[in-house]
Amino acid sequence: MRLYLTALKPTDSVTDGFLPAARALGCEVTILTDRPEQHPDAVLCDVKDPRALIDTVAELGRPDAIFSNSDHLQAETALAADYFGLPGKDWRACLAAKNKHLMRRGLAPLEQVFALRLPPGRPVPAGLPYPLVVKPREGVASEDVVLAGGDADVEAVRARRPGEAVVLEEFLEGPLYTLETLGDATGIQVLGGFRTTLGALPYFVEERLDWADPPEREHVLGALRMLGVGFGACHTEYVLTADGPRIIEVNYRAIGDHCDFLLAEILGVPLFEQILRVHLGEPAPVPPATRGYGTAVSVVAERSGTITSAPGELELVDGEVRLWHRPIRGVGEMVRQTHTNRDYLGVIRAVGPSREAVERAVTAFRAARPWVLS
Repeated sequence: MRLYLTALKPTDSVTDGFLPAARALGCEVTILTDRPEQHPDAVLCDVKDPRALIDTVAELGRPDAIFSNSDHLQAETALAADYFGLPGKDWRACLAAKNKHLMRRGLAPLEQVFALRLPPGRPVPAGLPYPLVVKPREGVASEDVVLAGGDADVEAVRARRPGEAVVLEEFLEGPLYTLETLGDATGIQVLGGFRTTLGALPYFVEERLDWADPPEREHVLGALRMLGVGFGACHTEYVLTADGPRIIEVNYRAIGDHCDFLLAEILGVPLFEQILRVHLGEPAPVPPATRGYGTAVSVVAERSGTITSAPGELELVDGEVRLWHRPIRGVGEMVRQTHTNRDYLGVIRAVGPSREAVERAVTAFRAARPWVLS
């Protein structure tokens, strides 16, 4: 079986998740990327152009699957898969999920959320109902997502995003959850979900995700169907407001920041293989009943500085808890605080029989192995 995987920069999800999974399935893998120097045995391709992507695949040989886990390449990859008659996502759904303005328009019959697209060069309208969340129309990793109290806050974000459209949205208050799904041509399977803890406003940095039974899942599934989202992996974030659940964003790929590995461990399944199998034409399996608890805690830089001490990559057992630490930065690196997910220094993930047991293990790990900035 020949699998083409489209990518931009390397990620742990691809390097340590999908590539080993593809090899385990016996796939011959070709990485297509505009950064071949960053990937082993990759082929240069303008992966942001579906015409170039289709042309390159046609030249290299008939595919059995074309797949991407990149936020930025879902629509292009879906178009290429469709051209070759392969299982894949609807490119329209990929576009609607990625473009936050199109997402709000698509969900308008289901959810009433104030949202305004502000193209580059257009002045901020008078009389806006602040506070509003300002975000890039196609942003990622909480970059330049800010709770704006007035026009000046909006203009500050626009100054950092010259030539880009931004979206102004109603501030949705309430507990934040995720719904993790895997679908095939016949429907969607719910894998589970997490309760998300954010850092202090006016920013929206995700500090930890805790395994939780996702409430109001039928509303979320209805929203996904309305957008045409279903096939393959999807990570959806939503808020339980006083007026009911409201979608924050639909990330039409597997959950990131090492929570994909955590999800696989909690479920006890080869998640990366299962996702690839769907793109190879196999049905999505029914997820198993889960027992126990898991968490992913991001170690976030609280200020700028140079890392002088940090734990390395570790895997250990603390009683009944299994714990992993993955450093994202290294000793000697200069960290410039951005108030985004780019401030992550490392990620701790842990699974165990209960929240109390996992919390004790994480707390002990952090106390014994602190990150130090000077």
